[in-house]
Amino acid sequence: MINQGTPVMARTTGAYRWLKWVTPNQLTFGRILAVPVLLGLIYWRSPWSNYVALALFFLACLTDYWDGNLARARDEVSQMGKMLDPIADKMLISASLIMLVALGIAGPVPTILILMREFAVSGLRQVAALEGVAIAAVRGAKWKTIFQMLATGALLLNHDPLGLPLVAFGQALLWFATLWTLVTGYSYFADYFRHGRVQGPG
Repeated sequence: MINQGTPVMARTTGAYRWLKWVTPNQLTFGRILAVPVLLGLIYWRSPWSNYVALALFFLACLTDYWDGNLARARDEVSQMGKMLDPIADKMLISASLIMLVALGIAGPVPTILILMREFAVSGLRQVAALEGVAIAAVRGAKWKTIFQMLATGALLLNHDPLGLPLVAFGQALLWFATLWTLVTGYSYFADYFRHGRVQGPG
Protein backbone atom coordinates (compact mmCIF):
# COMPACT_ATOMS: atom_id res chain seq x y z
CA MET A 1 0.00 0.00 0.00
CA ILE A 2 1.31 3.46 -0.95
CA ASN A 3 1.60 5.95 1.87
CA GLN A 4 -0.07 9.31 1.43
CA GLY A 5 3.30 10.92 1.88
CA THR A 6 4.75 9.19 -1.17
CA PRO A 7 5.68 11.77 -3.82
CA VAL A 8 3.33 11.95 -6.80
CA MET A 9 6.25 11.34 -9.17
CA ALA A 10 7.15 8.09 -7.41
CA ARG A 11 3.55 6.86 -7.40
CA THR A 12 3.16 7.63 -11.10
CA THR A 13 6.44 5.96 -11.99
CA GLY A 14 5.41 2.86 -10.03
CA ALA A 15 2.15 2.67 -11.96
CA TYR A 16 4.16 2.38 -15.18
CA ARG A 17 6.77 -0.04 -13.86
CA TRP A 18 5.71 -2.60 -16.47
CA LEU A 19 6.85 -0.12 -19.14
CA LYS A 20 10.35 0.22 -17.69
CA TRP A 21 11.99 -1.17 -20.85
CA VAL A 22 10.20 1.33 -23.10
CA THR A 23 10.80 5.05 -23.58
CA PRO A 24 7.95 7.52 -24.23
CA ASN A 25 9.29 8.26 -27.72
CA GLN A 26 9.38 4.54 -28.53
CA LEU A 27 5.69 4.33 -27.67
CA THR A 28 5.04 7.24 -30.01
CA PHE A 29 7.05 5.64 -32.81
CA GLY A 30 5.15 2.41 -32.17
CA ARG A 31 1.90 4.26 -32.80
CA ILE A 32 3.27 5.51 -36.11
CA LEU A 33 4.53 2.06 -37.15
CA ALA A 34 1.11 0.58 -36.37
CA VAL A 35 -0.50 2.70 -39.11
CA PRO A 36 0.49 0.63 -42.21
CA VAL A 37 -0.45 -2.61 -40.42
CA LEU A 38 -3.80 -1.11 -39.47
CA LEU A 39 -4.45 0.00 -43.05
CA GLY A 40 -3.81 -3.52 -44.31
CA LEU A 41 -6.25 -4.96 -41.78
CA ILE A 42 -8.92 -2.41 -42.72
CA TYR A 43 -8.45 -3.14 -46.42
CA TRP A 44 -8.80 -6.89 -45.80
CA ARG A 45 -12.37 -6.21 -44.66
CA SER A 46 -13.40 -9.42 -42.96
CA PRO A 47 -14.88 -9.96 -39.48
CA TRP A 48 -11.63 -11.32 -38.05
CA SER A 49 -9.51 -8.52 -39.57
CA ASN A 50 -12.00 -5.97 -38.24
CA TYR A 51 -11.58 -7.30 -34.71
CA VAL A 52 -7.79 -7.34 -35.02
CA ALA A 53 -7.84 -3.82 -36.49
CA LEU A 54 -9.94 -2.58 -33.59
CA ALA A 55 -7.62 -4.23 -31.06
CA LEU A 56 -4.54 -2.69 -32.72
CA PHE A 57 -6.25 0.70 -32.99
CA PHE A 58 -7.28 0.56 -29.33
CA LEU A 59 -3.73 -0.35 -28.27
CA ALA A 60 -2.30 2.46 -30.38
CA CYS A 61 -4.75 4.91 -28.80
CA LEU A 62 -3.64 3.77 -25.35
CA THR A 63 -0.03 4.59 -26.20
CA ASP A 64 -1.19 8.18 -26.72
CA TYR A 65 -2.16 8.19 -23.04
CA TRP A 66 0.84 6.21 -21.85
CA ASP A 67 3.63 8.12 -23.59
CA GLY A 68 2.67 11.51 -22.19
CA ASN A 69 2.17 10.26 -18.64
CA LEU A 70 5.34 8.21 -18.79
CA ALA A 71 7.37 11.16 -20.07
CA ARG A 72 6.14 13.37 -17.25
CA ALA A 73 6.60 10.64 -14.62
CA ARG A 74 10.22 10.03 -15.67
CA ASP A 75 10.89 13.68 -16.43
CA GLU A 76 11.72 12.67 -20.01
CA VAL A 77 9.66 15.30 -21.80
CA SER A 78 11.53 16.23 -24.99
CA GLN A 79 10.98 18.56 -27.92
CA MET A 80 10.93 15.57 -30.25
CA GLY A 81 8.23 13.93 -28.15
CA LYS A 82 6.15 17.12 -28.15
CA MET A 83 6.43 17.27 -31.93
CA LEU A 84 5.84 13.58 -32.69
CA ASP A 85 2.93 12.95 -30.30
CA PRO A 86 0.29 15.04 -32.13
CA ILE A 87 1.68 13.92 -35.50
CA ALA A 88 1.29 10.27 -34.52
CA ASP A 89 -2.31 10.91 -33.45
CA LYS A 90 -3.15 12.61 -36.73
CA MET A 91 -1.47 9.88 -38.79
CA LEU A 92 -3.34 7.14 -36.92
CA ILE A 93 -6.79 8.71 -37.22
CA SER A 94 -6.44 10.36 -40.64
CA ALA A 95 -5.02 7.28 -42.36
CA SER A 96 -7.72 5.06 -40.86
CA LEU A 97 -10.53 7.42 -41.87
CA ILE A 98 -9.18 7.82 -45.41
CA MET A 99 -9.05 4.04 -45.85
CA LEU A 100 -12.59 3.74 -44.46
CA VAL A 101 -13.74 6.43 -46.91
CA ALA A 102 -12.13 4.50 -49.78
CA LEU A 103 -14.16 1.44 -48.73
CA GLY A 104 -17.37 3.46 -48.55
CA ILE A 105 -17.69 3.14 -44.78
CA ALA A 106 -16.77 6.57 -43.43
CA GLY A 107 -18.30 9.75 -44.83
CA PRO A 108 -15.99 11.74 -47.13
CA VAL A 109 -17.33 15.16 -46.10
CA PRO A 110 -16.65 14.89 -42.34
CA THR A 111 -13.29 13.29 -43.06
CA ILE A 112 -12.30 16.16 -45.37
CA LEU A 113 -13.45 18.73 -42.82
CA ILE A 114 -11.37 17.05 -40.12
CA LEU A 115 -8.29 17.01 -42.36
CA MET A 116 -8.79 20.65 -43.34
CA ARG A 117 -8.97 21.66 -39.69
CA GLU A 118 -5.84 19.69 -38.81
CA PHE A 119 -3.88 21.26 -41.68
CA ALA A 120 -5.12 24.74 -40.75
CA VAL A 121 -4.17 24.45 -37.08
CA SER A 122 -0.80 22.93 -37.98
CA GLY A 123 -0.19 25.91 -40.28
CA LEU A 124 -1.14 28.29 -37.48
CA ARG A 125 1.33 26.57 -35.17
CA GLN A 126 4.09 27.02 -37.75
CA VAL A 127 3.33 30.72 -38.06
CA ALA A 128 3.38 31.07 -34.27
CA ALA A 129 6.65 29.12 -34.09
CA LEU A 130 8.24 31.63 -36.47
CA GLU A 131 7.20 34.31 -33.98
CA GLY A 132 8.82 32.33 -31.18
CA VAL A 133 5.50 31.45 -29.59
CA ALA A 134 4.21 28.00 -28.63
CA ILE A 135 0.45 27.54 -28.97
CA ALA A 136 -1.15 25.75 -26.06
CA ALA A 137 -4.00 23.31 -26.61
CA VAL A 138 -7.40 24.95 -26.30
CA ARG A 139 -10.06 23.66 -23.95
CA GLY A 140 -11.72 20.58 -25.39
CA ALA A 141 -8.86 19.71 -27.77
CA LYS A 142 -8.18 16.40 -26.03
CA TRP A 143 -11.87 15.49 -26.28
CA LYS A 144 -11.63 16.18 -30.00
CA THR A 145 -9.08 13.41 -30.32
CA ILE A 146 -11.12 11.08 -28.10
CA PHE A 147 -14.30 11.59 -30.14
CA GLN A 148 -12.39 10.99 -33.37
CA MET A 149 -10.91 7.79 -31.94
CA LEU A 150 -14.32 6.53 -30.76
CA ALA A 151 -15.91 7.21 -34.15
CA THR A 152 -13.06 5.52 -36.00
CA GLY A 153 -13.16 2.54 -33.64
CA ALA A 154 -16.90 2.04 -34.22
CA LEU A 155 -16.42 2.22 -37.99
CA LEU A 156 -13.66 -0.39 -37.85
CA LEU A 157 -16.30 -2.99 -36.88
CA ASN A 158 -18.15 -2.34 -40.12
CA HIS A 159 -19.63 -5.84 -40.30
CA ASP A 160 -22.07 -4.79 -37.53
CA PRO A 161 -21.40 -7.69 -35.11
CA LEU A 162 -24.39 -9.15 -33.25
CA GLY A 163 -26.67 -7.03 -35.39
CA LEU A 164 -25.50 -3.83 -33.69
CA PRO A 165 -25.68 -0.82 -36.05
CA LEU A 166 -22.09 0.21 -35.39
CA VAL A 167 -21.59 1.72 -38.84
CA ALA A 168 -24.56 4.05 -38.42
CA PHE A 169 -23.44 4.89 -34.89
CA GLY A 170 -19.86 5.49 -36.06
CA GLN A 171 -20.99 7.73 -38.90
CA ALA A 172 -23.16 9.80 -36.56
CA LEU A 173 -20.35 10.01 -34.03
CA LEU A 174 -17.95 11.03 -36.81
CA TRP A 175 -20.17 14.01 -37.62
CA PHE A 176 -20.27 14.93 -33.93
CA ALA A 177 -16.47 14.62 -33.75
CA THR A 178 -16.21 16.79 -36.87
CA LEU A 179 -18.35 19.52 -35.29
CA TRP A 180 -16.25 19.40 -32.12
CA THR A 181 -13.08 19.43 -34.22
CA LEU A 182 -14.18 22.54 -36.12
CA VAL A 183 -15.20 24.35 -32.93
CA THR A 184 -11.82 23.74 -31.30
CA GLY A 185 -10.10 24.74 -34.54
CA TYR A 186 -12.01 28.00 -34.54
CA SER A 187 -10.93 28.58 -30.93
CA TYR A 188 -7.26 28.42 -31.92
CA PHE A 189 -7.66 31.09 -34.58
CA ALA A 190 -10.02 33.25 -32.49
CA ASP A 191 -7.58 33.29 -29.58
CA TYR A 192 -4.61 33.92 -31.84
CA PHE A 193 -6.13 36.90 -33.63
CA ARG A 194 -7.82 38.24 -30.49
CA HIS A 195 -4.59 38.41 -28.53
CA GLY A 196 -2.15 38.62 -31.41
CA ARG A 197 -0.48 35.47 -30.12
CA VAL A 198 -1.39 32.54 -27.89
CA GLN A 199 1.02 32.01 -25.02
CA GLY A 200 1.62 28.79 -23.14
CA PRO A 201 3.34 25.42 -23.49
CA GLY A 202 2.83 23.49 -26.71
